[in-house]
Amino acid sequence: MLRAGCRAALTRRPPGSALLSGPGGQRPGGAEAGEGALKRTPLDALHRSRGGRMVPFAGWSLPLQYGQGHLQSHLHTRRCCSLFDVSHMPQTRVYGRDRVKFMESLVVGDIAELKPGQGTLTLLTNEKGGIVDDLIVTNTLEDHLYVVSNAGCADKDLTIMRGRAAELQAAGGDVHLEVLDNALLALQGPSMARVLQAGLPDDLAKLSFMNSITTTVFGVAGCRVTRCGYTGEDGVEISVPAERAVELAERLLGVPEVWPAGLAARDSLRLEAGLCLYGNDIDETTTPAEAGLLWTLGKRRRAAMDFPGATIIMAQVKEKPKRKRVGLTSVGPPVRPHMAILGPEGTPVGTVTSGCPSPSLGKNIAMGYVKAAHSRAGTALTIEVRKKQHPALVSKMPFVPTQYYMAK
Repeated sequence: MLRAGCRAALTRRPPGSALLSGPGGQRPGGAEAGEGALKRTPLDALHRSRGGRMVPFAGWSLPLQYGQGHLQSHLHTRRCCSLFDVSHMPQTRVYGRDRVKFMESLVVGDIAELKPGQGTLTLLTNEKGGIVDDLIVTNTLEDHLYVVSNAGCADKDLTIMRGRAAELQAAGGDVHLEVLDNALLALQGPSMARVLQAGLPDDLAKLSFMNSITTTVFGVAGCRVTRCGYTGEDGVEISVPAERAVELAERLLGVPEVWPAGLAARDSLRLEAGLCLYGNDIDETTTPAEAGLLWTLGKRRRAAMDFPGATIIMAQVKEKPKRKRVGLTSVGPPVRPHMAILGPEGTPVGTVTSGCPSPSLGKNIAMGYVKAAHSRAGTALTIEVRKKQHPALVSKMPFVPTQYYMAK
């Protein structure tokens, strides 16, 4: 019955189509563009066998979409459940008695306050207050921190982390890193809990958003299940031993309401949820204050000012940044990264960083940076598309309400 209901819900096709932008606003190319040099996830053959359109993304070959198309995939995730391969995202374990001290020397979050099994989104910053990467750091129930970062930042992140670990070790500190080769699967959508619970010995109702357990999933032992995701829906990310990733993926995809989904749907889903894409919406030239991410700064960390770039970031907290990240809705042709945002007098006041037609809302949505004076919700602006100006409105984010699960 649910399967039929899901398919019926997909008959409406909103106008337009989102086009994924990768780090720095670059669009993925065709599968033939440098395919031989690209890394492949443990699910590569599975994607191809299921008709995935493979494209280069952050040095990896990943599916952009499948036969059902991007819009259908997007709407299916909102109504039912989809499986995404996010194995390109680096996973690292941090061991040692000084692991919290190590991590807090790099990021803005209060890692020490995390309860066992609890994680948080945090920001790796530089001395200028810029965002080097956004990470999820989990204080596992075992003896380590579990860190998930962005594929496009893998090399620089690992260089920074190894360098800081070496400094602490030289000073007598106890910390060491283990880079995992696990696959990472994201099961996202309102029916996720029912689908996954059938294969879990644990009660998923007790696992809140941003909490994590190590368990067996459909017979595959040694999986880490974290209740999080990049779609705004209730979801999990499952870290699974690489040699059993295909087995688990096929078991999940064997449930009729679970569809495989690719980068295109992931991008439009995260934009509807108001979530940043590193390289587009945040980078080393943007600060947490400008990006509207001050909530990632722990209260204790603000007082101590002991994270990279603290002086600059906390000055912006006090004096307010000169520009801010905002949500935008517009009419007319689709809005894309790098398009100019114009004020009432037609003068430039900012730039679009992400944009697409919203499959859920049937209208254009975007985010970008504008001068602070133009950042209030409801402010009327224009966006220049192909040398023509089209009306836009500063809008609150998320554009589509999020459905993150909190245990009662």
